[in-house]
Amino acid sequence: VTNLDFAELESLSGIDVQLKKRSNLIPNILKIAKKFMAQEKEIFTSVTELRTKVDSNYDPSNTQNVKQHWNDATALDQNMGRLMLSMEDYPDLKSQETMIQAQKTYNEVEAQIAASRRFYNSSVTSLNNSIQIFPGNLIAGLAKATSMPFYEADDASKKNVNVDDFI
Repeated sequence: VTNLDFAELESLSGIDVQLKKRSNLIPNILKIAKKFMAQEKEIFTSVTELRTKVDSNYDPSNTQNVKQHWNDATALDQNMGRLMLSMEDYPDLKSQETMIQAQKTYNEVEAQIAASRRFYNSSVTSLNNSIQIFPGNLIAGLAKATSMPFYEADDASKKNVNVDDFI
């Protein structure tokens, strides 16, 4: 049980590493975009505030803290998506080489975050099974191991995309 608990914490740390990579990339994207998108101040402010929240420390052994951390990360995902869509209205920005490279890097980091989340869910499955199944349930109490939440996509991410919104 203890090894699985450590594996869960390691996989959660893997998500945080990828979120930090993304967080480090966001200021560069914002700097480039601000030159072209002065009227989009609200989205820049929102992304900056959410980035600060996601970068703040939290207790990875506390289920509520983990869930809040994910909620903040999801809100940042959504706002970055809005920013990327807004960029489509600025042809000069879309064609700038540094922005193209920043967007490619951002997409790569997003893929790494998704892989880290899958690994985390796999680790949580193993941990939660060991805690709930005999004899692990007896050992879990002694080791003070607790079930951890799965990473779940928010409701907005589960909805079908309406192509008409982008045409």
